[in-house]
Amino acid sequence: MSRRGLPTLIALILAGLWGAGLGFAHWRGNLWFLDRVEATMTDLRTLVRGTAKPPELITIVAIDDETVRREGSYPLSRATLARIIDTIEPLGPKAIALDLLLVDPGAKDTDEALARSLSRSRSVIAAAAIYPGGKQWTLAVGEGPLARVPNAERFLWPLKAFSDAAAVGVVNVVTDRTGTPRFVPLLFRAGDQLQASFCLRVAAMAAGEDPGIAPDDLSLDGRSIRTDIGHILPLTFYGPRGTIRTISAATVLEGQFDPGAIRGRIVLIGATATGTGDVFPTPFDPILPGVEVMSTAIAHLMAGDGIVRDQNVRLADAGFAVALPMLLVGLLAWRRNAIGLAAVAGVILIWFVVNMTAFLHHIWLSAALPMTAAVPPAILFGAAQLWLGRSRAQYFATQSQLLQRVEAPGLGAWLAKHGDFLSEPVRTDAAILFIDLSGFTGLSETLGPSATRELLNNFHALVDEEVTSCGGVVTSFMGDGAMILFGLPEPATDDASNAARCCAGLSSRTNDWLASLPASTASRIGFKIGAHYGTIVASRLGGEGRQHIAAIGDTVNVASRLMEIAADQKAEVAVSDEMLAVAGRDCALFKSGALRGPVETQIRGRSGSLAIWFWQSARAPQ
Repeated sequence: MSRRGLPTLIALILAGLWGAGLGFAHWRGNLWFLDRVEATMTDLRTLVRGTAKPPELITIVAIDDETVRREGSYPLSRATLARIIDTIEPLGPKAIALDLLLVDPGAKDTDEALARSLSRSRSVIAAAAIYPGGKQWTLAVGEGPLARVPNAERFLWPLKAFSDAAAVGVVNVVTDRTGTPRFVPLLFRAGDQLQASFCLRVAAMAAGEDPGIAPDDLSLDGRSIRTDIGHILPLTFYGPRGTIRTISAATVLEGQFDPGAIRGRIVLIGATATGTGDVFPTPFDPILPGVEVMSTAIAHLMAGDGIVRDQNVRLADAGFAVALPMLLVGLLAWRRNAIGLAAVAGVILIWFVVNMTAFLHHIWLSAALPMTAAVPPAILFGAAQLWLGRSRAQYFATQSQLLQRVEAPGLGAWLAKHGDFLSEPVRTDAAILFIDLSGFTGLSETLGPSATRELLNNFHALVDEEVTSCGGVVTSFMGDGAMILFGLPEPATDDASNAARCCAGLSSRTNDWLASLPASTASRIGFKIGAHYGTIVASRLGGEGRQHIAAIGDTVNVASRLMEIAADQKAEVAVSDEMLAVAGRDCALFKSGALRGPVETQIRGRSGSLAIWFWQSARAPQ
């Protein structure tokens, strides 16, 4: 496995394990710390979905401000509640539900009147669960189909006269930290007592049968009601207050209402008047009456149009919690550029579309869990990639600097941008210079290695600075000499004139350098330069492990031989007539020093002769 593959595999495994751990905790219902994020994301999805039309199953008879004004007080008297029920019951509702806690005794005659009205109708009244420490609810711990039903300390029952006359259901809901109702428990327990919720009692009465209880769902009227952990029913609201059909209790008492709003429907009687306190914030309305929350839950039970989050949905959430972080880490490892980031953004967009589509089809996939599972591994892996990328960039920068030192500055920069430079031989015109120190071999025998190295190092630095300033490249240093080329990496029209300027500059600077040396050293060495212009073949030579830039051809051979001729003629520079012809009369060799020629000269190892010019700088020792 590659050095890059192993860390990526480890990161993928760790991301998968992180997601699996979160997914298992979510499947067990233990990720309470994500509830606030999930609540916010659920509200956003609900708002994106927009308002929905509720089923035509329920009518709310609201004890509103007008009713309270006409009756003169709140809560309404039991006699008034009895009149409302007596007005509604003859119209044939499927069930009448009082979302009111009738726990305190009133006047005996009014209590008896309400009890009689309840007994003559198919009615449900409210009880409440009391939890230890004022908690909203507590999940029981244990095994079995009902083990995690909300466990209350006790129940607050209505007066016995009322509970004997009507069915009783528990009205508690489960809210998030903002107070928004998210779930309605369908079952409650207190010790050995198991009680149905208010909503389930009403739905069962309307369906005319008792619900069937299974480990992960309930059955009612031939339908399966999929519930979350502890048999709780997720809520999704249809819209703001009044979305579910509502009529004023005042109009009922006066008989001024449409009987069709009652006949064959479930009727909920509850308070909506200002100041009653039974209100909840929702995505659509900051003060939705509690009776409308109950109506929403009953509608879900009867129509099956609520959002579903059960163990299967939680298992799908766990799958996303494992897959999404591994996919993001894999994409970040695959491409560390804009393509990789675009792929990551694409995956997140696809996940969002899947999540939103599921929500629109009443499947409550978690948004907070995959985000929590994916974001930390992606950030940590991305940060590690950036750190490693920066380390690699620093490494390559160092290598580039080393390359610049080993290769000529121009060639090093060019090779960094053009990796295939001279991978195939190139035939081109160029100016070739050779410079060599004479007498150095004998001198090095007496100087010793350290002094010899120091001397050569200074000479090489001098040559490199001058050549670079003139636009040439040193293709190689050969001991006490150097080969210099003008025409790489790209040929230019002034290559010959630059080479001529370099000849004059090298001669002048070398003379100054020699003059700075001790007399015992300077008297034993000199230098010579050969320069020629013509066609060369440039290429990279060597194996896969190491390659170097090389220039070959007759032009190179002639330039090398011209150093010998310069030494024989007691000149500093021997330059071919071809090079001066291309450089022109304005070149540096014509403007400075002493230039003589051309002289027809025989070149060793080459047939025929060549016209050669000889140049001596004004600083040359006499």
